[in-house]
Amino acid sequence: MKVLVYPPNSMILSDLVERGGHEAVVLMKEIGEHVRDAEIDAPPINITEDDLKRALRYVSVEEPAGLKGRIGLLAPLLEKAEASIILSDAPPTFGCMGCAVADEFFKFLIRKREIPTLEVKYEGGEKMDEMVSAIMKFLARLSGEEKK
Repeated sequence: MKVLVYPPNSMILSDLVERGGHEAVVLMKEIGEHVRDAEIDAPPINITEDDLKRALRYVSVEEPAGLKGRIGLLAPLLEKAEASIILSDAPPTFGCMGCAVADEFFKFLIRKREIPTLEVKYEGGEKMDEMVSAIMKFLARLSGEEKK
């Protein structure tokens, strides 16, 4: 199953998803495709016209360019996802969106998709075992749903 991890650039969450037997839907793969795209002049800084068209399916044309750019880049992740894991209150070292408005809006879009979603709060320290355990149990349940 394709599992969107949030923050979408979290290598730790993507590793857990892959260890759980699923495909991690992450920003690094999307940027990798952009870097190899001949249409991009200075990867990964520029976005394409297709990115902007994709963004306009989700946000108004009046929204700031930064929000449209981020959502345009993240939209394919959302569209590929069959499930998601949202980690809230994570430190920037766990993966960072870089824009609070895009952060909240993208989480809203994930929830709106109504796909199986685990929302877990980052608490650090000794609570990390509980967080990882909750994630692995969620992934195991998804594996069970896949077999049905």
